[in-house]
Amino acid sequence: MAHSVGKMSESDRISSIKAGHSVAMADAVRETFNMDMRSLVELLNVSTATYERRRVADKPLDVTASERLDRVATVALHAESVFEDSAAAAKWMSTPHKALNGNSPVMNCETAIGAKQVLRILNALEWGGVA
Repeated sequence: MAHSVGKMSESDRISSIKAGHSVAMADAVRETFNMDMRSLVELLNVSTATYERRRVADKPLDVTASERLDRVATVALHAESVFEDSAAAAKWMSTPHKALNGNSPVMNCETAIGAKQVLRILNALEWGGVA
């Protein structure tokens, strides 16, 4: 999921977000970061009922949910680059962090500001700083 987003230009990413990402992409995020359904729908800002309706009808997610998925993918790619291992990056993204008020990095990607906080921590880790 993250790798496909990482290969796209920003213009293509915007078009993809506007068209709506698939429920399958969201399911991949849930599986990768070992999230329960409650956490996933909170991250995407959709109700469980809406999520399930879109799954059954094979309809894409809305722009808000799609942008959040894109944000998670972007941050996850950076984490994978820092940790040089996808499993280690996924574990780190799923683990609550003191610098994020006890939130996991993946859940902090609910907002753009939260994603920036996660990226700052990753940059500190990458350059040998304390996070």
